[in-house]
Formats: sequence, structure tokens, C-alpha cells
Amino acid sequence: MTKVLLIANHPTYVFTLRREIIEKLIEKNYNVAICCPYGEKIDFFRNMGCNFYDSNLHRHGKNLFQEISLKRNYGRIMDSYKPDIILTFTIKPNLYAGMESAKRNIPYIMNITGLGKPLENESFLQKFLLRVYKHAIRKVSAIMFQNTENMKFFKDNNLSTGNDVLLPGSGVNTTYFNYLDYPKSKKVKFVFISRVMKEKGIEEFLAAAKEINKKYPKTEFHICGFLEDEYKEKIDELSKKDYIIYHGMVSDMRKVLEDMNCTIHPSYYPEGMSNVLLESAASGRPIITTNRSGCGEIVDDEISGYIVKQKDSKDLVAKIEQFLSLSDEEKEIMGIFGRKKVKKEFERSIVVNKYLSEIKNSLYSTYK
Repeated sequence: MTKVLLIANHPTYVFTLRREIIEKLIEKNYNVAICCPYGEKIDFFRNMGCNFYDSNLHRHGKNLFQEISLKRNYGRIMDSYKPDIILTFTIKPNLYAGMESAKRNIPYIMNITGLGKPLENESFLQKFLLRVYKHAIRKVSAIMFQNTENMKFFKDNNLSTGNDVLLPGSGVNTTYFNYLDYPKSKKVKFVFISRVMKEKGIEEFLAAAKEINKKYPKTEFHICGFLEDEYKEKIDELSKKDYIIYHGMVSDMRKVLEDMNCTIHPSYYPEGMSNVLLESAASGRPIITTNRSGCGEIVDDEISGYIVKQKDSKDLVAKIEQFLSLSDEEKEIMGIFGRKKVKKEFERSIVVNKYLSEIKNSLYSTYK
């Protein structure tokens, strides 16, 4: 039985973004193991028959000894499980597991889920990471990219492998994120779903919320997501106002989206492909987002939502006002167009099928 080792940085993301890949691999009689920090979602995969290896990964950790320990841990797991092929996701698994896979001549497929700030901005750290990536991809079977900008960045920095594959992000399961009836409440509700941090556009969202609510009192602005330390006090204070509602971390976004009229994602973060926008559009919600790569591809401007300039709260206000000027029926139709678009272009089965194809090709090339 062919063994597949999937290495990721968080159990929740394995469940929400990679579940269908794992289910399809098991259906096709692959032996699957998952390596990531332990979380309650892992039991779901164990019950499916997956093996599990705990990793000592610290997602935002910068301790050199912890990073070396993680890399060695990946190597030990490979020696124990003896996979036929490895799938890696996000920067640390890509780099450390990539190097350990290459050392053992195990075929591996890398997924670039976004560049992240360290790679996007010119600095000593960027130069260092580019050198590490060159080492990590030297024997890679394929690199999966979630947007064309990331693919171009790798090519421009001589990191192209000859087998670069463009994916529609992580895709979205449009059965799980089914169409939700459009709300008919007297208040128009907007939602920001993301880690609450500057680069995700929270400052622009809050500035626009303040201005819009002054002119249109029957509006609410909801926030869902992890609070960065620098925003805890500010959001706590703003939550005392009746038009700002902070929900904290939400495990099932469908329950929030069913009550929302529009998702606002004014991000200028180096995204892969925004899952927030994919899930919102799949649910039939119009979206307002930036022309940032990983965001702008998901919306057809003035058809399924609006494109705004990055770091521009005035433009965001203007687009929100455009949305508010629409009738309920026009808003609903906008959401329907958004769902049609993601079903056609971003359905998760597209991603699953591309993975199955690349796994077969990689195994054939290695063992023929």
C-alpha cells in the first residue's frame, strides 16, 4: 500500500482545508499519515484510519534550537513511517520537511500557501529564506501555487522547478459551504473574518465602519478572528459601541455568515488565496476586497462584489455606500453570482484532482 505523509502547521487547517484530499486518498487505498501539532480534529482522522505523528512546530517561533529540533523531528518521522511521497503545506513544513525529504530521496510536493511578510519584503531575512528555499526545493517533485503572483515571485528568484502547478487556492467545498438564504433584516450587517492585524486591513475596516455608521445608523460591523495583542484593548473599547460586534474565534463560520449581508476583506497581506472570501462567496454573500493577489481573483467587480484600493479607507467607504444603495434583491443577486463563480473556478474537487494527478506522476517518475 502506497504511503502518503502530509505535513502541516495546524490541525484545524488540516481539517478545514485538506480533509477532502485525505478522504480521497484513503478512498483510493493509500495509507495516510498526518504530521502536525496535536489538536482535537486529529481524532477525526484517526477514526478514518490515518496515522498521526505529533510535531513540535511553533508557528511563529524564531528560536533557532526549536527550529533545528523541528527539522530533525521531521527526519525521524520520515525514518519511522517510511513514506512513498510527502505533501507539505506552509513555510516551515515546506522548508524543513523539504530538506529532510531531499536528503532521503523521497518525492515530495510543496504547497506555497502565500509568501508571508518575511519573503515579500526585501531584507536580510528574505535573502536568507530564498537561499533556504533553493536548498529545500532541489529535489521537489512539484510546487503548488495558489496565485500567479507567488508563482512569478518564485520564477523571478530562480526558484522555478519546471513543474510549477497553479491551484485555485485551497478551493472551497461548496456542499459544506452551501448557499445560505439572503437575510432580510432591517439592519445591514458587514463582517470582517480574519486574524485581527494591520496587514489584514482592520484599520481600514474600523475607519470605514465609524464613518458609515454615522451616515447609516442601521448598519452593523462584525469582527471574527484571533486578536493580535496590539488590538485587544482597541477592540474591547470599540465593542462597547452598538455598531461594532466582536465574536472572537468562531468554529463554524456558516452560523455567522447566515446573518450577514456582506463580507469585507480589505487585506494587503501576502495571501495565497483567501479562504474567507471563498467561503463567503460560496455561501452567497457579496464580498468587498482589495485588488491584492489572492483576493481580487475571487470577485467580479460590481457583479459579485467590489474591488477597493489597498490601504484606502475612503475608497472602502465609497464601495460600502455603493453596496448600501442596492436593493435587497440586487444584493441577493450579487451573492448568487459570487457562488456561481466559486463553484466554477474554485471548487475543492479541482484541487483534489490536481493533487491526485501530481501524486501519480511523482510516484511514476520516481519508481518507474
